[in-house]
Amino acid sequence: MITQRTMIASTIFDEIVEFIARKSPEDVIAFQPSEQSSQRYEMLVHKEKSEGLTDNEKKELENFEVLEHLMRRAKAKAHLILAA
Repeated sequence: MITQRTMIASTIFDEIVEFIARKSPEDVIAFQPSEQSSQRYEMLVHKEKSEGLTDNEKKELENFEVLEHLMRRAKAKAHLILAA
């Protein structure tokens, strides 16, 4: 069920994606997380599957996933901006 809170969060998310993508579409498309961040993410995913995560690690992994989703959407929007 979609609630008003979910709709507001989605709207804010869309606004942030738009803001990021418009600043420099080329830079947004080229962005890659640091090697350190990538390794940390991979370690958390592996640990989640093999032995489980602490509450703090679960929150950290959730944050990684939210940010990854945000950047994927920003990159898609940046491609649309450049194509226009």
